Amino acid sequence: MENDTIISLQHVRKEFDGTVVVEDFNLDIKRGEFVTILGPSGCGKTTTLRMIAGFELPSKGTILLNGEDISLLPPYKRPVNTVFQHYALFPHLDVYDNVAFGLKLKKVPVQVKQKDGSFKTKMKHIPAKEIDQRVSKALKVVDLEDMEDRDVSTLSGGQQQRVAIARAIVNEPQVLLLDEPLSALDHKMRKDMQLELKEMHKKLGITFLYVTHDQEEALTMSDTIVIMNDGVIQQAGSPEDIYNEPVNAFVADFIGESNIYNGTMTKKLTARFIGANWDVVDDFPVNEKVDIVVRPEDVIIKAPGKGNVDGVIASKIFQGVHYEYVVIVKKNEVLCRDTKDREVGSTVSLSIDKENIQVMKKDFTVNQYTDAWINKENQLVISDDVYDCDILSLIPGSVFDEDGRIYDPKTKKHYDFNDADVIAEVDLDKVELSDDLSIGNAKGTILSSVWIGDHYRYLVRTEEEEDYVVSSPYSWNENDIVSISIKKEDIRIRLKGSADQYAQD
Repeated sequence: MENDTIISLQHVRKEFDGTVVVEDFNLDIKRGEFVTILGPSGCGKTTTLRMIAGFELPSKGTILLNGEDISLLPPYKRPVNTVFQHYALFPHLDVYDNVAFGLKLKKVPVQVKQKDGSFKTKMKHIPAKEIDQRVSKALKVVDLEDMEDRDVSTLSGGQQQRVAIARAIVNEPQVLLLDEPLSALDHKMRKDMQLELKEMHKKLGITFLYVTHDQEEALTMSDTIVIMNDGVIQQAGSPEDIYNEPVNAFVADFIGESNIYNGTMTKKLTARFIGANWDVVDDFPVNEKVDIVVRPEDVIIKAPGKGNVDGVIASKIFQGVHYEYVVIVKKNEVLCRDTKDREVGSTVSLSIDKENIQVMKKDFTVNQYTDAWINKENQLVISDDVYDCDILSLIPGSVFDEDGRIYDPKTKKHYDFNDADVIAEVDLDKVELSDDLSIGNAKGTILSSVWIGDHYRYLVRTEEEEDYVVSSPYSWNENDIVSISIKKEDIRIRLKGSADQYAQD
């Protein structure tokens, strides 16, 4: 391990009652680095932070700090401090006493001279003068030096957050752990505190490990971003690498807005998607199915016929410095950004520089549809194909009330998911094919067939150019037309964005 590595997590795994929430987590964090663990709710990021803090013990693996194994050490023996989502300040104490609280209880080893001239180590409380100096220094870092005597209940959310940070850094930890500390703040205050936290990090020079589900926070503050999903690291790298070179469709979809398409390599350094062939810089075997990612700002809008493919502007939104357009190309939506004002309904042409087309290996472990949505009947729509789904799974613990509305007993809110954008997943062996075209939810043509040990793997494409990858023991020929069926219980769905936007009361 290199000398500049302060924390090293090696094959860390965590289970709760047989459920794995963190799986084979490997990460080295450099001294003085600002690292953010980013991912959706339930992905295991907070559990990882709690294992570093000592509030949870790993089921397997090792956590090293400065090369020493701290996996089983209690929290108070670890040179780390945590700032929690809820600040847990003492309401009966003023700002000074909240920050000084831990120091007043703490004992440190002191060499005391004995009568015989020898020295003996004794544990003594920190002198009041030193406590004053350290509290003043911590409050200065968080810009609260003039508020020592203020009652914490009179402070704003941002000021309370600063008090919580001061209370953590006054102990001079080697590592500061921050568990979604900005989540309780309003949007403007969050943006201000993002910059202030970055500045604090520079002043202190210690290692920050930050946990959030907010992509903007991660991109704004971090030296390194670690993206997690389902307990597994998907990608780790600089904000620029994560944004510009996502390793898979999940990362591309989660970090910033992306156009994601199913593609096929038609020849060397040429990929076909949205009905056209495009030059690319990523080399994949000919005929291989791939994922294509294009950022909206990388799509160039031109006059009709001047680009690689034509489409019609379906919508536009003015966003201050630019317009955001949705252009329909055949049956594909392309999100674009441009500073020129264009009319909805007009025809335009699109081009993309080959360096800005990200081609990624398609992981055929699951069919994933990132442009799916929910109709007014609470059914899943993939392209034009409609499937029954478990709509209540979007809000765990929710039920249908007596009026048939979706209700969450925990939040006391109703939800309407009509037109909600979702990501749908179906395992390969859960897609059923039949030569009886009168049944099923969709029809498609078998484009390819590969024998894999004990089953066939088919690529089936619908008229809307939606692809289904299917594992089946049954034999079909290429170009056969088949029906496609998926049972309700075999479809997994999750919302794009927060459920709050669909809450009704």
